[in-house]
Amino acid sequence: MKFLVVDDSPTMRRIVINALKTFGYDDFLEAADGIEALEVLRTRKADFVITDWNMPNMSGLELTVKIRSESEFGNIPILMVTTRGLKQDIIDALKARVNNYIVKPFTPIVLKEKIDTILKNLAQ
Repeated sequence: MKFLVVDDSPTMRRIVINALKTFGYDDFLEAADGIEALEVLRTRKADFVITDWNMPNMSGLELTVKIRSESEFGNIPILMVTTRGLKQDIIDALKARVNNYIVKPFTPIVLKEKIDTILKNLAQ
């Protein structure tokens, strides 16, 4: 499974990728914002997107809306990982059709649980 990790912070991308490696995943793509993420999706393909919300140029919420509007990869799983923890933020993300949501800071175990839940739900 190939993960696309989208965050404007290289440190946060590294944290997520290192956690994924501990779960046994080893195929990753990276993007610093939503615009770059769409380019990566269109050219290199990914099976799962983990995205921050707050980024320059195109936010994770805007990225989610764009992904969901494109038939080629509109069904790709999306996990939002963000500092935005207000109830309305979560509602907005779910309306945009993220598959799940994590509020930073998070532990690797929480990340694994959310990914596993998304993959289990997709398999049903």
